[in-house]
Amino acid sequence: MHEISIITGMRNADKWLKQCLQSIDCQSFNGSIQLSIYNDSSTDTSLQILNDWINNYNIKSVDVIISHNFNPTNSPKGVGFAKNRAVEQSDGQYLCFLDSDDIMLENRLQKQYEIAKLNKDAIIGSKFIREPIDSTKRYTVWANQLSEKQLYDQIYTSFGPTLLMPTWFCSRELFHKVGGFDETGFGVPEDLIFFYSHLNSGGKLLRVDEELLIYRYHSQQTTFSIAEQTIWDIRLKQFESKVLSKWKNFMIWNAGKEGKRLYRSLSQENRAKVLAFCDVDQKKISKGFYTYEESNIRPKPKVPIIHFSSLIPPVVICVKLGLTSGQFERNLCSLNLNEGIDYFHFG
Repeated sequence: MHEISIITGMRNADKWLKQCLQSIDCQSFNGSIQLSIYNDSSTDTSLQILNDWINNYNIKSVDVIISHNFNPTNSPKGVGFAKNRAVEQSDGQYLCFLDSDDIMLENRLQKQYEIAKLNKDAIIGSKFIREPIDSTKRYTVWANQLSEKQLYDQIYTSFGPTLLMPTWFCSRELFHKVGGFDETGFGVPEDLIFFYSHLNSGGKLLRVDEELLIYRYHSQQTTFSIAEQTIWDIRLKQFESKVLSKWKNFMIWNAGKEGKRLYRSLSQENRAKVLAFCDVDQKKISKGFYTYEESNIRPKPKVPIIHFSSLIPPVVICVKLGLTSGQFERNLCSLNLNEGIDYFHFG
């Protein structure tokens, strides 16, 4: 049995795979390492690159195990399926997830292993470097600056899991407790589903506050195959179950498109709890009410629109972070509210 199994799903990654594999070669970890790869119908030169690397790697203490989906139609099984197969064929006590287009920095395995040994019920993440450096800047700043408390408080935002999936490191016990990744296929956010399932089972979140991964951004990422509405529906289901079900009443910060979308998406029970919309836009506030025209209820529900400074917590915030040159954040700070109690972000 190995101490760490590096779990990688591979499909047409020849543009990035060599650097990914070299980053395993550079790890400072001195324990036993296994690389478990599931090749999901690659049609490029990925497999040749992998074989060349293995043949030149016999001086290192990394054992490699590979399985394949050689489908005659070249139909991939999907990210969740590939990761699950890579885990099944591995034997490491701890699992380090590494996408085939990313690069680990040399201390990653050692740093996360030390924490995971003491926290077998936690997903361990890390900060990361985005490549290209200026891509998804708002997301990168958000993820890398989250406090330990915000790892839990901001799990409902449109950014997704507060720990970036390619930085995940966990015990094998944790993985089996959650039950593995969703295998529905392309178009399903298997990381978000796993993340919520982990939390719902009482799991913890921890992060190494160092940059341990270079996370690539490119047009072939599987992220782009997932519809925004799919992610919205999963987030909303979790939010209604874990937060709104416990609130007697609440307000929605944003009387614009996103706030109204949330209102319309709520269950009838939770929609009835909405006391008002809050905003800074005087044009919206001057209208006085938002009338829910799509409702079958008569008379149609009319929800007041008030200035944010008059809001009564708790409040659901549907304003996206980092888009107003800090003005929204200053407005929120002026109210002296407690995140996770008085408000949650859903934007």
